[in-house]
Amino acid sequence: MKNEMPAATTSFQPLSFPPSHFAKLAPRSYLHAHLSSPNGRRPSGRPPSEPRNPSINTGSLTHCHGSAVVRSGDTAVVCGIRCEILNAADVVDHKPATKPEDLRRRYGGASTRLDTTELDRRKRARTEDAEEMAHLDLLVPNVELSTGCSPSYLPGAPPSEEAQSLSHRVLTLLHTSQLLSMDDLRIWYHPPSSDTTLSNLPPEAPSIDPTSMSLDVPNEPPSEDAEENIPKPEVKAYWTLHITLLVLSLSGPPFPTLWIALLAALRNTRLPKARWDADNQSVLCSPLTSDAQTLTMNGLPIAATYGVFDSEKDGAGLVSSVQDVGSGKQRRRWILADPDGFEDSCCEEEVTVVVREAERGGVEVVKIEKEGGGFVGKEEMKELVAEAGKRWREWRGLVEGHR
Repeated sequence: MKNEMPAATTSFQPLSFPPSHFAKLAPRSYLHAHLSSPNGRRPSGRPPSEPRNPSINTGSLTHCHGSAVVRSGDTAVVCGIRCEILNAADVVDHKPATKPEDLRRRYGGASTRLDTTELDRRKRARTEDAEEMAHLDLLVPNVELSTGCSPSYLPGAPPSEEAQSLSHRVLTLLHTSQLLSMDDLRIWYHPPSSDTTLSNLPPEAPSIDPTSMSLDVPNEPPSEDAEENIPKPEVKAYWTLHITLLVLSLSGPPFPTLWIALLAALRNTRLPKARWDADNQSVLCSPLTSDAQTLTMNGLPIAATYGVFDSEKDGAGLVSSVQDVGSGKQRRRWILADPDGFEDSCCEEEVTVVVREAERGGVEVVKIEKEGGGFVGKEEMKELVAEAGKRWREWRGLVEGHR
């Protein structure tokens, strides 16, 4: 009897991939699986409404008047501000400004309760400042997407359209939010006053007793001719802020991180004390850091970006084969706060909301930008504004804590 050999048994091991491979092979299905899970969290572990918390460091660049380094998740931005002088004589069609005391009177003092007239006056003054800044080009932002910040940006390539678009968005929001005051950017010249002294009194002037220094002359208001002869202060130059925003690492929409870095750098900016030298016809700056002044900022507008993920659409925005089954329909859309690079690639709709503190308290909307899609309507926009208000309250303390 022949010995029978046992039949060879082949065991098949199930094919498995690490999660990172699934994210590359089927990114939308991978994201949908996480969001539709019982805990409803994203692949990064954040709930849909939770943003990334930024870290801020100011004064990192030595040769700038103000600087900040901000990191939010895998997005890192360096902002440097350098102040240059623009002579008023070099400005075409230059219009002289009003007197400095009139400018300070326009803004008035700080008050918790403001009447309608005061609010209108402040808004009108800030609108005039924003128009003058735009006319003189005193704010010059430039966004650079450095080589290596993302696989999409290759070395040696010219500035991308996204970098130019971001620069324009930053400049537009600087003027729209009326963030800065022209009073900080003007360099005044105060001519010496020609006060009458004892040595140049005319011969017919009444005698003066040196011990009492009393003069028996009636107090009469100065005539109109005398007021016209009094030299008035005039603006001789302006400060121009050259703002450079360098993106070192990019993951997700960069605008909120760019704006936070700009706010932190503006709060860190120190303008040297400048005066006009009539003899040399030039501006002289004090080398003492104790004489430098900070910038007056109109609130702290915060930008928040949200992405809309639709599980029933593919990357091209077309309806896929995933359908709701049964009477209990599954959730198919999610609004993701501050999406990262992976989540942003799966979203077809993006909304950016800019809010700040209102004059009468609460939060007011400064600007809303929307791109693609049609899911976010009036009700969803109200919810996003409310969420942006919560985010503003959290980030205000973070930004104000750095000088």
